[in-house]
Amino acid sequence: MATLARTQNASQVSGVAPVRERFNRAAKYILLTMFTLTWLLPLFATLLTSFRTMDDITLNGFWSIPREFVYQNFIEAWTAARVRQYLLNSFIITIPSLLGMLFLSSLSAYALARFKFKGNLLIYFMYVAGTMLPFQILLLPVFRLTNRLGLYDTYGALILIHIAFQLGFCTFVMRNFMRTVPGEILDAARVDGCGEFRIYGQIMLPLSLPSLAALATLEFTWVFNDFLWALILLQSDSLRPVTAGLATLQGQYVTDWPLITAGALLATLPTVFVFIFLQRYFIQGLTLGSGK
Repeated sequence: MATLARTQNASQVSGVAPVRERFNRAAKYILLTMFTLTWLLPLFATLLTSFRTMDDITLNGFWSIPREFVYQNFIEAWTAARVRQYLLNSFIITIPSLLGMLFLSSLSAYALARFKFKGNLLIYFMYVAGTMLPFQILLLPVFRLTNRLGLYDTYGALILIHIAFQLGFCTFVMRNFMRTVPGEILDAARVDGCGEFRIYGQIMLPLSLPSLAALATLEFTWVFNDFLWALILLQSDSLRPVTAGLATLQGQYVTDWPLITAGALLATLPTVFVFIFLQRYFIQGLTLGSGK
C-alpha cells in the first residue's frame, strides 16, 4: 500500500509540473508580447499620423479613427519640405565619416593588437578613456576650433568631428577582435615575404569582415541620426542633414505633424536598408567570442 501511495503521489507531482511549466511559458509570452506592443505603439502612431491630414488631427485628435488616408504628405515632404536634399546631405556626411573612421581605426587596431612596443597599453587606454568622455562638454571648444580653422558651416567640420569622436570606440572593438586572429597565419605570410601593409590589407581585413560590418552598421546609424553636432557646426539650411532639417519644419505657432512624421519615416529608410543588408555580418560580429 505504501508503495502504491508513493507511486500515486509521484504521478500527481509529475502531472502538476508540466501544467506549471506551460503556465510559466504562457505568462512569459504574454509579458513579452505586451512589451513589444508598447514599444511598437509610437511607431504605429507615427505611421498612422503620416497618412492623415492636419485638419483631421485638429478636429478629432491623434488617436481617433482617420476619416481618409492621404499620400500627399510624403510627396510634400520629399519635394516642398526638402527631405530629398537633407537626405543627400546626410549621405555626404555619413559615408566619408564611416570610411574614414573604419580605415583609421583598423590601422591603429592592427598596430595595437599585433605589435608589442613601449606605450602600447597606454595608447589603448587613451582610446578607451576617450569613449567615456561626454562630448557635450566639448561643444564650445569644438565650435571655436572649427571657427578658427575656417571649417564652420561646412561638411568637413562634421566629417572630421565624427571621425575623431568615434575613432576610440572603433579601435577598441577592432583591436579586441584582431587579437583573436591566430598569429600563425600572419607569421606564415611574413615567411612568404608579405609586408605588413599587405598582411593588413589582404589577410587581416578579410578576416575582420564581421567586426567591420557590425561597426559599419552601428556607426552608420549613429552618424546618420546625429542631431546635436549638425545643430552646432552648421548654419546654412542647404547643408543640414535630415535630422536637423526636419527640426526646421516645426513652426512656432502651428506645426504640420503629418508632414513631419512623413519626413521622419522617409529619413529612417536608409538605416533600415543598411541593417537589412548587413544584419548577417552584424549578428556574427556581436556573437563572436561568446562561446569562449
